Amino acid sequence: MPRFGAHAFLWIGDWNTETGNYAIDAAARTGFDFIEIPLLKPHEFDAAAHRRALQDAGIAATASLVLPKDAHMPVAPQKAKQFLVSAMDKLVEIGGNYLCGCIAYSLGTLTGKAPTPEERQVVVETLVEVADEAKKRGITLALECCNRYETYLYNALEDGQAAVLAVRAQGYDNIELHADTYHMNIEEEGFYKPIVACAETLGYIHMSESHRGLVGSGTVIWDEVFRGLKDAHYRGPLVLESFAAINPDLAAATCLWRPPNQPPAVLAAEGLRFLREGAARAGLA
Repeated sequence: MPRFGAHAFLWIGDWNTETGNYAIDAAARTGFDFIEIPLLKPHEFDAAAHRRALQDAGIAATASLVLPKDAHMPVAPQKAKQFLVSAMDKLVEIGGNYLCGCIAYSLGTLTGKAPTPEERQVVVETLVEVADEAKKRGITLALECCNRYETYLYNALEDGQAAVLAVRAQGYDNIELHADTYHMNIEEEGFYKPIVACAETLGYIHMSESHRGLVGSGTVIWDEVFRGLKDAHYRGPLVLESFAAINPDLAAATCLWRPPNQPPAVLAAEGLRFLREGAARAGLA
């Protein structure tokens, strides 16, 4: 069976020392193998406290982030790199080695136009530099593709894969593609074909419902998702992402204006059960 993780926003709306340690404990008690930490403010991140909490809980951690608005990579590549390096340093301090999410853009930043070749070239060149810093720290990166209402840069998985392959072509194999079924439900022509088409680079996936609530209660075609992962020989984790609470900055960027259809305990426990059963039916290794 794959490893199962959960995004911290299943339980909390903002990450600080107290709420973060609460989410770590909640993830462990629910039965997840690891928690995905929203490392949105590296300068405020209490790595020592969270490392102890993770050790006490007996679970691991990955980290995800979105770039700040003033560090949108096509416009401010060096500021973006500095932010990512600061996040990686904190990740190393807690014993983590995987950084994913919107590592190439600021969520909610839109230009009113499609991405230009020049913008994407800046992203690739900057990610090469970031991948070099990540390799020095033993970290793997993953680029997430988000829907057109949240970013204009990388919406479809094939676009994200092209960027990942371009970085790998420069000699860096420590970067992967990060998929998300919520975004796929908006952008892709189904679920099975895009997953299989990106088998070469896909290393991380958010299992998220169409309304961000309880998985299995929306319009995501989960049989296609699990079948695609099986046929893609996917070996990465399955990460539950439902938003029981969210901080104001991300609420504005993602347009989440109402609470999910279930409380955190149900989203977490029933969500984990749903993923375990789906993975078992599909025969995921």
